Amino acid sequence: MAGYKPPSFAERTAAAADARTKALAKLKAKAPLSPEEQAERARKAAEREAQAAQKREAALAASAARKAEAAKRKEEAAAAAQPKPQLTEEERKAARDARYAARKARAK
Repeated sequence: MAGYKPPSFAERTAAAADARTKALAKLKAKAPLSPEEQAERARKAAEREAQAAQKREAALAASAARKAEAAKRKEEAAAAAQPKPQLTEEERKAARDARYAARKARAK
């Protein structure tokens, strides 16, 4: 009983060349596409491209909306960060008196 003998380089290249010729013969034997089939494939490809373009437009619109919302929030944050105007002494006294009067009115 003989043991396993690995194929030599020449055997491997011959096997690869044989496989290549068989694959080419198989491709050549394949029937060409009919014009109807070609038109159907082109139509499907155009539909896929149209859907992809529509998806890209929707993504761009969503991105623009997010950017606008972020800019709006940034503006609002900047407006909220503005320092409040300082009240004059008379205005502070008037506010204090109003709180005092409201507290006395609730007590009654």
